[in-house]
Amino acid sequence: MDHSMTEPVRTPPFAPFEWLLSGRYLRARRREGFISVIAGFSFLGIMLGVATLIIVMAVMNGFRKELLDKILGLNGHLLVQPLESPLTDWKEVADRISGVAGIKLAAPVIDGQALASSPFNASGVLVRGIRADDLNNLSSIANHIKQGTLDGFDEGQGVAIGRRLADQLSLHAGDSVTLVAPRGAVTPMGTTPRIKPYKISAVFEIGMSEYDSTFVFMPLKEAQAYFNRNNDVTAIEVYTTNPDKIDAFRKSVTEAAGRPVFLVDWRQRNSTFFNALQVERNVMFLILTLIVLVAALNIVSGLIMLVKDKGSDIAILRTMGATQGSIMRIFLITGAAIGVVGTLTGFVVGLVICLNIESIRQFLSWVTNTELFSPELYFLSKLPAEVDFAETSAVVIMALTLSFLATLYPSWRAARLDPVDALRYE
Repeated sequence: MDHSMTEPVRTPPFAPFEWLLSGRYLRARRREGFISVIAGFSFLGIMLGVATLIIVMAVMNGFRKELLDKILGLNGHLLVQPLESPLTDWKEVADRISGVAGIKLAAPVIDGQALASSPFNASGVLVRGIRADDLNNLSSIANHIKQGTLDGFDEGQGVAIGRRLADQLSLHAGDSVTLVAPRGAVTPMGTTPRIKPYKISAVFEIGMSEYDSTFVFMPLKEAQAYFNRNNDVTAIEVYTTNPDKIDAFRKSVTEAAGRPVFLVDWRQRNSTFFNALQVERNVMFLILTLIVLVAALNIVSGLIMLVKDKGSDIAILRTMGATQGSIMRIFLITGAAIGVVGTLTGFVVGLVICLNIESIRQFLSWVTNTELFSPELYFLSKLPAEVDFAETSAVVIMALTLSFLATLYPSWRAARLDPVDALRYE
């Protein structure tokens, strides 16, 4: 007896006819219109999920990078504070620290609070006394002077103030600002506030509203006199070449200081802020992954309905000699096609939006006539987005994996379908 007629025909995996049938099933006719609607929603869900994940992660990365650049551009990566005795030998200590490999700048500073007032308004400010050379080496200030100049900063009694503070007080470069410090001269009647007018030499704009509305830079010698310092400084701000490897600098800076000091790095000073950003980022990733998961479950339901609908087709294919593997691959291709095309479309849409996010924000603000991104609330003057290659790859791989796993069960069901039962109930 010849068994060759009853045995399934062995075809290579992913043969042309498997692709052809998968394509036919994706292009559903009128009778199966509902299945193609589910496929369409699955495609849209995966596309939106992937695009949203890429955009949100890029914006979160952009926020972190911009804020890090702004915060570390103004505040040192390491703060060297005195222990036991005041920092009267600040010049020698700063020179020794500057000689350490990888240290860009060691700037002695005096920090104090004051009230800045003009004939129009008043505002609380943070006054920072700093040497002119150090201020010129701070690119976040020196490269963002909007009015006036830093030339001769050490010579006169001039100060540099932020753009938002200048707007608040209705002042410009060349005008005078009055600074009021609570602890001034000691008299028999008690301590009187120190009130002194200063000429505004320069107006800077970092782009971070909190700093632009708070900081006033004053020559170091003038700050010592203004805050009654006995030729000492509050601390030394140390700027390194690589803030992410700050631990490597701790030991060498301590040794170079040559006196008892207490070190605080930028992570400790801003830990609450950056920890909150990290938690928010992780939670957003998990929430948005659920969109992709729901879309993947749509693929499952759509394919199960397709398998039920195509029961007779499967039975006929099996009787014609198609293997269980062929049937499984046909439905795998059908489901995976939705996932792959949806993921790649989402990837492209996400990248396009990330690259033009500021223009899109401005357009939406113009259309709705509202301020969608308030600089006062978010600290930054424009919406940042930075696409991280590793993160984006992880999103794409995750979406492809979920959509592929979603096709396994319905495809296995299709392959296990008994041809006799399928034809009997048809």
